[in-house]
Amino acid sequence: MKHEKAYIFSLVAPFMILLSLIGCILKKDSKKIFYLPIGLMGVIIIAEKEFSRGFKRKNILNKIKSYKKNK
Repeated sequence: MKHEKAYIFSLVAPFMILLSLIGCILKKDSKKIFYLPIGLMGVIIIAEKEFSRGFKRKNILNKIKSYKKNK
């Protein structure tokens, strides 16, 4: 059950970006500003996931290196 929710949540950020792009393209000039925060949040969510993933991998690599030095 947890894995199914993870797949759904992983599609939220790209859907937010897609919704923002469609809204900006199809709406009139006065309504376009309302779709920008949705797209910005989608980009921030994806960027945060990538940075945290890289940071976690770097920490794991440093732990592995420290264990090798001790032996």
